[in-house]
Amino acid sequence: MNQDKIRRTKRLQGIVLKNTMDKTVVVRVERSFKHPGVFRIVKDSKKYYAHDHQNDCQVGDEVIIAETRPLSRMKRWRVEKILRRAVLINEEAESGDIK
Repeated sequence: MNQDKIRRTKRLQGIVLKNTMDKTVVVRVERSFKHPGVFRIVKDSKKYYAHDHQNDCQVGDEVIIAETRPLSRMKRWRVEKILRRAVLINEEAESGDIK
């Protein structure tokens, strides 16, 4: 296969903000860059809609999303991997950790 035809998929790491939709999550991705006028490091964030086929992601999970073909009007990304699960407050309250 010709090496020019191979295309690398973009991958981003972020945190799940919402999972209320069916098979869709909203992921916030932060980036840091040097401001051109102020010359300081600033943080900027952007929200992406990603496809979660198994409805596996929870709010607060840290995930890797990969670019894919358009799946709907807003969805252009899919959840590739869940790096870290969020700690659920309900489980902590039941175990007696939170007072």
